[in-house]
Amino acid sequence: MHQPVLLGPSVENWLTDPHGCYIDCTVGGGGHTKALLEKLSQDAQVLAIDRDKDTLDNTRRQLTDNRVRFIEGDFRDLSVLLDEEGIKQADGIMIDLGVSSFQLDQAERGFSFHEDARLDMRMDRSEPISAWDVVNQYDPADIADILFRYGEEKYARSIAAAIVRQRIIKPIDTTLQLVEIIQGAVPAKYRREKHPARKTFQALRIEVNRELEAIEEVMPQAVEVLRPSGHLCIISFHSLEDRIVKTFMQKESKECVCPPGLPVCICKHQPRLRIIARKPIIADEEECEANPRARSAKLRVAARI
Repeated sequence: MHQPVLLGPSVENWLTDPHGCYIDCTVGGGGHTKALLEKLSQDAQVLAIDRDKDTLDNTRRQLTDNRVRFIEGDFRDLSVLLDEEGIKQADGIMIDLGVSSFQLDQAERGFSFHEDARLDMRMDRSEPISAWDVVNQYDPADIADILFRYGEEKYARSIAAAIVRQRIIKPIDTTLQLVEIIQGAVPAKYRREKHPARKTFQALRIEVNRELEAIEEVMPQAVEVLRPSGHLCIISFHSLEDRIVKTFMQKESKECVCPPGLPVCICKHQPRLRIIARKPIIADEEECEANPRARSAKLRVAARI
């Protein structure tokens, strides 16, 4: 089992009825689901979804519990997946937006900038576009835009220019080839602060897997399937994800979403969520020391009205 972040707060907020039905939209290594099962009755059920077949198969082998149904699929198709399983309502939904440890530990998947592998980064390896395609075939301006928007990389243009100069000579096939190009495109001071490839790899992964679009698509579906008082729990790992989640939950908790300045409300918006914690839940220092990935994690929780 991998080391899940914010395990205690996640399960505490996810669980609303020990006899209920729960959905883990990103089961990954199964850490959150395993902890939830310890608190559920024998008549409860959990649907464990993941788009990564290898990760799902690995977790299925380790997490043997007849209360769990494993489903291979993309959580952006949540409504369809639940219809196929005959699930109409759920008491709690968990979405952990981080890359699973299983994916990072498989060097050949190309997620890590510490291991040499073919540029890939696809969570679903049946998808046609990989990081190799982005790096070797996208227009220079599009690469720079991806690095700036999805990685908040301040040296996006210089990195994109260095990528294009190199790919003219020969294709950029591996992760460490790309790391070397990035290192040569940024100032020495920047290389000493944090790993200079961190933001570029994040941006490429988000582009390849259309991660931000998926968050926007799944949240309305999750709200629809929640029972009244059921909880939606979402863990994000960078500001782009957290901003999308925060904006959605705030909007869905408001009585009115009319533009400011209108004398009367005309939107007829009905709030569907009640925000449980106004500020995101973050890891304490003890967890951060034990698991450095937890430092950037933020958990937001809202209840269905």
